[in-house]
Amino acid sequence: MDGPAGPPRPAAGPGPEPTRLDRAKLLAARYRAAEARPYLASALYALAVVPSRAVPTMGVDRHWRAYVSPRFVDDTPVAELAGVWVHEVAHLLRDHHGRAARLSAADQRDHVRVNIAQDCEINDDLLADGLPLPEGRMEPRLFGLPAGGLFEAYLPGIPPTPRHHPDCGSGAHGVPVPWELGADGPGGVGRMEAGALRRQTAQAMRAHRRSRGHLPAGWQRWADELLEPAVDWRRALSGAVREAAAWAGGAVDYTYRRPSRRTPALGGRVVLPSLRRPLPRVAVVIDTSGSMGEAELAAALAEVTGVLREVGVRGNRVAVLACDADVHTVTRVTRAEQVVLEGGGGTDMAVGIRAALGLPDRPDIVVVLTDGYTPWPPEPVSCRVVAALVGETPPDPPGWVETVRVPPGA
Repeated sequence: MDGPAGPPRPAAGPGPEPTRLDRAKLLAARYRAAEARPYLASALYALAVVPSRAVPTMGVDRHWRAYVSPRFVDDTPVAELAGVWVHEVAHLLRDHHGRAARLSAADQRDHVRVNIAQDCEINDDLLADGLPLPEGRMEPRLFGLPAGGLFEAYLPGIPPTPRHHPDCGSGAHGVPVPWELGADGPGGVGRMEAGALRRQTAQAMRAHRRSRGHLPAGWQRWADELLEPAVDWRRALSGAVREAAAWAGGAVDYTYRRPSRRTPALGGRVVLPSLRRPLPRVAVVIDTSGSMGEAELAAALAEVTGVLREVGVRGNRVAVLACDADVHTVTRVTRAEQVVLEGGGGTDMAVGIRAALGLPDRPDIVVVLTDGYTPWPPEPVSCRVVAALVGETPPDPPGWVETVRVPPGA
C-alpha cells in the first residue's frame, strides 16, 4: 500500500517469512471495512485475493486482483487492514490507472510520484472519515499541499522519487509490476464489469447519504461526478448540431445548372451534370410555454444560431417556430435577436415538430429547445432531431432524439 514519509516503517517484521496467508484475519478486516462502510461492500467483495511474498504490503492490478503479503497481514492490526482494503479499492473505484494514462509521457514514466499523489488523494479522505491507516502513509500535508485535492493537482508538488516509496500496483499508477498475474491470469474483473461496479457503488453512496446524511466529501464528489458528469453543454450542443448538419449536408446530387468540367472535352455534344453538396435546412422549435425560462432559452438559441452560421446554414435556410401547445410564429432568421417568442400556454413539442416537417422547405435537422415536459411524436420522424433540455431534472425524450442538457442559469 503506502510507503513511508520520513523514516520507513519496514513492510515485514522480524522472524521467518510466514508460510501461509492468514486469510481469516485478512477477510475479517474486509468484513469490518464493508460493515462500517456498506456502500463499498460490492466493490470490496469483488476483489480477488492473491497471496504474494513479492508484494511489499498490499496492491491491486487493473483487473481487480488484490495482491497481499502474508507478512504484512501478520504484522498489521485488523483495524488498519480494514483501512488498507478501503485504500486499495479506492484506487480502482476512482479509476486511477485510467486517469494516469492521460498524464504526460514524462509523468507516466515516473509512476512512483504518480502513486504518491494518488495516495494523497485517497488518504486525506480516509483519515477525515476516521479510518485508521498504517504508519508511514502519504498525506498532502507532508508535501505542503492542501487537503481535498485530486492526484493530478498534487502531482506537480510531489518531489523527485524518494528511496522508499509506495507501489500499489498497476490498478493505481497503471504500470504492470512483476508480482502481477497479467491480463491472462485467473480471476479478476473485466472492463465492463468494473464500470458497473463503479456506478453501483456511486448509487449506493447516494442512497447512504440520503438515509444517513453523511458521506465523506471526497467520496461525495466522486459519486456526483460519476453519476452526473460535468459536461460543457454549449460544446455538446454545438457538436450535436454540427454533426447533424454535416450528416445532412453530406448528401450529394447531380445538377445541370452548373455543367461538369468534363463537358468541354466532349466537344459540347454531351452535357454532363456536376455533383453538388446541398446545404441542410434547419428548423428550430422553441418551447414558449409558461414553464420555460427566458435566460436559458436565449443562451441556447444563441449557441444554435452561432453554430449554424459557422457551418454555413444561414438566411432562408433557418426557420424558427415559437410553440407552446400550438405554433404561434414561424420566422426565418440569421441571429438570435431576430426571434420573436410568443405563447405562454400549455406544451406540445410534437405539434412544433410536425409543423416544422410541414414547411414548404422541409428541414433536414430539427432543433428543439424545451424543458422536456412535453409530448413527443410517437415514432421517429424523417429527419435528425436534437433536443436541448433546459432545467434542473428534465424528463428524457424518446431514444431517437439526440439530447443535450442545459443547466439552469447557464
